[in-house]
Amino acid sequence: MKQIIIICLLWLLSMSAQAQIISITDTKTNEPIPKARLIRQNPKAYVIANDNGEADISSLQGAKKIEIFALGYKAQVMSYDQIVAAGNKIEMVIANYNLNKVVISANKWQQSESEIPAQIESITPKDVALQNPQTAADLLGISGKVYIQKSQQGGGSPMIRGFSTNRLLYTIDGVRMNTAIFRGGNIQNVISLDPFAIQNTEILFGANSVIYGSDAIGGVMSFRTLQPQLAFDDNVNVTGKALARYASANNERTGHFDVNVGWKKWAMVTSFSANKYDHLRQGSHGPDDYLKPYYVQRIDSVDRIITQDDPLLQIPTAYSQTNFMQKIRFKPNEKWDFEYGLHHSETSSYGRYDRQTRVRNGVARYAEWDYGPQKWMMNNLSISHSGKNKIYDQLSVRLAVQNFEESRIDRSLNNDERNTQVEKVIAYSANADFIKSLGEKNTINYGAEFVLNDVTSTGELTDISTGSSMVGPARYPQSSWSSVGVYLNDKYTINNQFLVQVGLRYSQFMLDANFDTTFYPFPFTTANINNGSLTGSLGAVYTPDDKTVVRANFGPAFRAPNIDDLGKVFDSEPGTVTVPNIGLQAEYAYNFDIGLARVLGDFFKFDVSAYYTILQNALVRRNFTLNGQDSIVYQGDLSQVQAIQNAAVANVYGVQANFDFKFAQGFFFNTSLNFQKGTEELDNGTTSASRHAAPFFGISRLGYAKNKVNVQFYTQFQGERKFEDLAVEEQAKDEIYAKDANGQNYAPSWYTLNAKASYQFTDKMSVSTGIENMTDQRYRPFSSGLSGAGRNFILSFSTKF
Repeated sequence: MKQIIIICLLWLLSMSAQAQIISITDTKTNEPIPKARLIRQNPKAYVIANDNGEADISSLQGAKKIEIFALGYKAQVMSYDQIVAAGNKIEMVIANYNLNKVVISANKWQQSESEIPAQIESITPKDVALQNPQTAADLLGISGKVYIQKSQQGGGSPMIRGFSTNRLLYTIDGVRMNTAIFRGGNIQNVISLDPFAIQNTEILFGANSVIYGSDAIGGVMSFRTLQPQLAFDDNVNVTGKALARYASANNERTGHFDVNVGWKKWAMVTSFSANKYDHLRQGSHGPDDYLKPYYVQRIDSVDRIITQDDPLLQIPTAYSQTNFMQKIRFKPNEKWDFEYGLHHSETSSYGRYDRQTRVRNGVARYAEWDYGPQKWMMNNLSISHSGKNKIYDQLSVRLAVQNFEESRIDRSLNNDERNTQVEKVIAYSANADFIKSLGEKNTINYGAEFVLNDVTSTGELTDISTGSSMVGPARYPQSSWSSVGVYLNDKYTINNQFLVQVGLRYSQFMLDANFDTTFYPFPFTTANINNGSLTGSLGAVYTPDDKTVVRANFGPAFRAPNIDDLGKVFDSEPGTVTVPNIGLQAEYAYNFDIGLARVLGDFFKFDVSAYYTILQNALVRRNFTLNGQDSIVYQGDLSQVQAIQNAAVANVYGVQANFDFKFAQGFFFNTSLNFQKGTEELDNGTTSASRHAAPFFGISRLGYAKNKVNVQFYTQFQGERKFEDLAVEEQAKDEIYAKDANGQNYAPSWYTLNAKASYQFTDKMSVSTGIENMTDQRYRPFSSGLSGAGRNFILSFSTKF
């Protein structure tokens, strides 16, 4: 009997309504439009077209109003019957500008950008194909609105609206990437993502804790990877692409392929990329302070200082990386959709360049300072259901397990003892998100989240002359961090021009840590945190016409203290050591932003946003005592004791502006400008500049795009940051900054001139090329320990099948 019931349930699940396949094409060229989106608001449902512009709209049957969106085309509205009467074909008209792009990151569901109170930036595969970013960090940088800091070539730490690292949130296919050891210092976890396997990237600016919980203070970076594509008939749908790329500044060799195989109910996509980078060459014209024309090499059991043949090479910065992704999708009918994904990324070991430029007593401080292989693996299962009932119109459940591994390897010059620290995190997460339309004007989305991180940290001391090893100090205590949260967000449309959005979230976060006092005499052996946080948001959107959007948003966000805040031991800068502090509480940000987007005619669009954020109870590094001592010996140096403390109020404000011009015959110009200023309260009552508020920066592009040709000339630039405007903790970092006329550290202004071009030989084959930093400038992005690439030639070939 039990077997009969199971068989019946499986049969019911696999039943499907008669497919209603439509095609979406360009009205002039009749070419298919891939990835177009069709949305029904009440009850909520949506469909995405495949790469051939085909979509099954069975789930939208009977809809009186279907909104149709496609990037670069005018949005339109049709009923289900109208689409059928038109021969199951939708023709769309190209639009220079569109204020109604479909985005997902704002509330985890597809909706028009014009309905969102916050600012959102989208980076499309077309942008990526032309710009050829080497890593996912570089991918974020091409937006012109995210500043990227690098301490080594295998890195990239985004800065958004004056915040960085663990005050920003990363999500991959809706799964939280942030872990309990995301630090306040710069991080490089984003490079674990493969730019070639990313289908779309969205950057949600400002505080967003209602939807995303802890850490979403400065913004959210949402990455959507390739989704398996189904077939609409009995023929197997086989598509894919292959790519090869070379770049001269670091002798990059990259290869990538992905293949999709789809049937009516099953589909799978496989993606693989391999990258190899040599040492990065910096430019020949710029501050000599950025030159380190030597490196340390172990020869005959002696550390020797080797003079480089090419002083512009930044040695050691070479590394390699591989990425693999496998997804399997099962869609038994128009209501259910199951998708399993496996992601794996691993780098080689790579040198932390800024640490290897440090000196002590006039010579190199370190013989080695490397990051070990950075490894990331994620298994995730997503289950989606569409069907109007009393509880929801759509349901999405995501279950994920992630494994992270990172390590640090350092050895002082002429010292035989190598210190290795390895950190491993297993991150479990479960999310359930619902959306429900309550009539034509009111839509709510709500959900729950559970996160658990298990942290294992070990240390090892190795005598490289004998090969003997012993247990060494770990970076973190053995610990766990968990969070449980529930949220509700309500969007109410007052009329065709005005809507409001209100949200509320409650989160409970717990931390348990056990400290080893073998190496450090901590006056405690355990630490426990169990606290809650209530946050909310209020936003409004006013659209007086289809060419204007005014948005305003207010809401607090929070960041719960994690293991890195509470428990780590490390040297943040020469002469200091950071130790644990078990008395931490959450920090809170109160953010207000207002924006205006306007299209004038069919040739000009501007989008300007202003924001102000107050961070209270801020977790910052301050002087501290350990067992009554303000200094201890750490790695052979007498070091000032510091700890992360709730000891400051920080303020960040700024303006983001984007201006786009479209001229006749395919010519265009756009510029993105970013001004931000941050201040942080010090112990003595004075203020300091905020470390992660970047100087004025932006990108300006002049280009031509028509038919098979896409050409861009652009400049990327950054303003000066004077010594007195640096954060106090940055002013002594000689290895990062140049010297001004008074011999003090500062960040000079810089710019690069660049050109990119692509040509589509056929529907399947294309080539792209470029020259970055044409004038070979020697420049260093703010707060970075690594100079940018000198003159760089790029060549890339790709083919689709």
